[in-house]
Amino acid sequence: MHSATYIARRGQLETYFDRTAADAWKRLTSDAPVSGVRATVRAGRDRMRATLLSWMPEDLHGRRVLDAGCGTGALAVEAARRGADVVAIDLSATLVELARERMPTDLPGKLDFRVGDMTDGSLGQFDHVVGMDSLIHYRAADMARAVAALAARSHGSVLFTFAPRTPLLSVMHAVGKLFPRGDRSPAIEPVSHRSITRKLTQDTGLAQWRLGRTQRIASGFYTSQALELVRE
Repeated sequence: MHSATYIARRGQLETYFDRTAADAWKRLTSDAPVSGVRATVRAGRDRMRATLLSWMPEDLHGRRVLDAGCGTGALAVEAARRGADVVAIDLSATLVELARERMPTDLPGKLDFRVGDMTDGSLGQFDHVVGMDSLIHYRAADMARAVAALAARSHGSVLFTFAPRTPLLSVMHAVGKLFPRGDRSPAIEPVSHRSITRKLTQDTGLAQWRLGRTQRIASGFYTSQALELVRE
């Protein structure tokens, strides 16, 4: 059962990525030239994607992978290149349609793009679940509950990212609140590593899971931290 704050933020994200940010996101996730600020974000996202992919087996034949919050599909495509059967889901129908347009035709694995909530139980069971920068807009408690819901459908690992609480991110978060409401993107919710790991370890639904690797990626205006959960 999702909280009211999760549902409200989910609605904001769907509207933002479907309408306000669709063109900017399309450009950011392409090979088109971008400004210096966006170039640092693109470089940071590339590094984070490579990190998360490196935490899964190189050969994913016979494995089922959920790309939870797939955006325009770059990570999902790479997992399918390794032979995985990938379900890639995002709230934004606009981004999912773009992902379908960009999907290569010669992938060794299977790739199924869908529109919806990443925690939808009807998606089935997976060997690996990956949520790259798809939970960074949710409060820590909502993030932890979403991770637990994803873990309930994974046999092997859950890999996700959060926005680490750093002085720069805290300042950016505060400044963002000064803009008129109509001009704001949904705020990133900085959370400390200690806080999110404590919430995860206290969640009874994650009793059979242990914390694994973690890696922070900082590239200009992009800062995100990956965290691995592994089933015991």
